[in-house]
Amino acid sequence: MSAANGVAPGVAHSNVIEFADVVIVYENFPAVAGATFSVAPGEIVLLQGPNGAGKTTLLRACAGLLPINRGDARVLNCDLRLDRYAVRTKVGLLGHANGLFQDLTVAENMSFWSRLVGASAQDVAQAMSVMGLADRLSETRVANLSAGQRRRCALATLIVRRAQLWLLDEPHAGLDTQGRDELDRTLRSAREAGATVVFASHEIDRAQKLATRCLTVSGGVVSES
Repeated sequence: MSAANGVAPGVAHSNVIEFADVVIVYENFPAVAGATFSVAPGEIVLLQGPNGAGKTTLLRACAGLLPINRGDARVLNCDLRLDRYAVRTKVGLLGHANGLFQDLTVAENMSFWSRLVGASAQDVAQAMSVMGLADRLSETRVANLSAGQRRRCALATLIVRRAQLWLLDEPHAGLDTQGRDELDRTLRSAREAGATVVFASHEIDRAQKLATRCLTVSGGVVSES
């Protein structure tokens, strides 16, 4: 691949994420202020830290949604300084917004995402079953779902995408105990299938049991926990 695709020519990087002295200025504020860290294939990495530490900014940057102002940032061999859009087809991001079409049903949302990524009807059915969205909920408009059900639907679309890198911001928020347990099983299964997971969470006890490694974000800087 060439630099036009966001990949430095002739250079292979084994890590899924490589950040070196990365600075990201968001609304005139250095939300990330010299972050250096890496994530290896197959890891489930927890980003922990207080509100405003820069966790959400890091996740959005890894998804190619924010420009890198300084430093070296590569995700799945895509150089985010050269072309941050190249990585978007390879990652799945679940942020605070669910990214769903509110006026469509659960099934219609799933159909939309499945067509974008070429997933089969069986893939869709399995994802909906895993997240407890089969039967009556499948024909319910997203606008009429509870917050937890909408979260389940957003997670189901992520499962269907079969992303190489899963980026999740407070993924357990709004889920009941059963939903949280199912999410943890889903993330472990994704790892077993070859995906890498990076997530931010304030539910430290649960999150640390799920993670294979923890990073602490404080003042826009990342350190090993």
